Amino acid sequence: MIMRVRLVNHGEIGDLVARCASLAALLEVSAYPKPGNIHRVHDYPDTRYEHFLAGSVAMMSTIRSLAEKGYELRSKGGNYQTLGLGEAVYKSVREMFSWQSGGNVHLGVILLFCPIAAAAGATVKDGEVDIHELRTVLRDMIQSATPEDTVEIYNAIGLAMSAENLGDADELDVTDESSLNKIIEEQKTPIDVFKLCASRDTICNEWVSGFSLVFMEGYPYLKQRINEKTDINNAIIDTFLFILSNHVDALVLRKQGIETAQKVSMKARQILEAGGSSTEDGEKMLWEFDKELQSENGAMNPGTTADLTAASIFLLLLEGWRL
Repeated sequence: MIMRVRLVNHGEIGDLVARCASLAALLEVSAYPKPGNIHRVHDYPDTRYEHFLAGSVAMMSTIRSLAEKGYELRSKGGNYQTLGLGEAVYKSVREMFSWQSGGNVHLGVILLFCPIAAAAGATVKDGEVDIHELRTVLRDMIQSATPEDTVEIYNAIGLAMSAENLGDADELDVTDESSLNKIIEEQKTPIDVFKLCASRDTICNEWVSGFSLVFMEGYPYLKQRINEKTDINNAIIDTFLFILSNHVDALVLRKQGIETAQKVSMKARQILEAGGSSTEDGEKMLWEFDKELQSENGAMNPGTTADLTAASIFLLLLEGWRL
């Protein structure tokens, strides 16, 4: 269902974008069974479903401000270099931790949602966003991000992620303090840095490619499933499986290596080929897959795929779809 509401000021636009962002994160984590991930019927010992709910709401303030700033810059002809994407990422991470004690529940979501939110604020009209225009503005904003944004993003990643989850980097390692000095000295923008990891990390590649996976794969597939009258839970699960079937999960890749990551993607593909979450065979395979991945206590968690799924939901909501 598409809802159209006339928005008359930047505050209302900020509220709309923030609500879409928060609801997208809430819907993603609530979908079940999302294999290997925390969802409404599965927790980890130190991180629970409720921690994700808190993190989903905590980001609203920064997302709202970022959308408002995007609107103001576009409407007044301002320079996107002053947007402060990096600062928004860092603030969102700090807010995430201030509202829950379950650890890093949403760094990937924040890295994806912040640029989308800023571009949405700049493009929303009559309560919805034109997806093609949104992507054009999103690319402009990302290309305009500064070395200062890079430093803030590095600080956010360092705050949120453990060395184990980060993995090793040959250049500009987040865990190396000298990297921050090098970023400023060599004027490295976020795009410059994300190019270094784009081949092994899908979120880095999203920044480099203008969010190609979310716009060209995840969002269209989710929209198709919704148009086929699939209920939202199954549509989200199948979108998760679709993304995972086409792209090895970056978190599983870092923790377990390419061979295991490819096997996880192959299993997702098999479930979709069996009919996905809406069929009896697909649902049975889905629960078995979830049980298999959950038995590894987080070592086989396709968390990056979940983040990309959340961003796909965010686009659908910005376009005007409502439950």
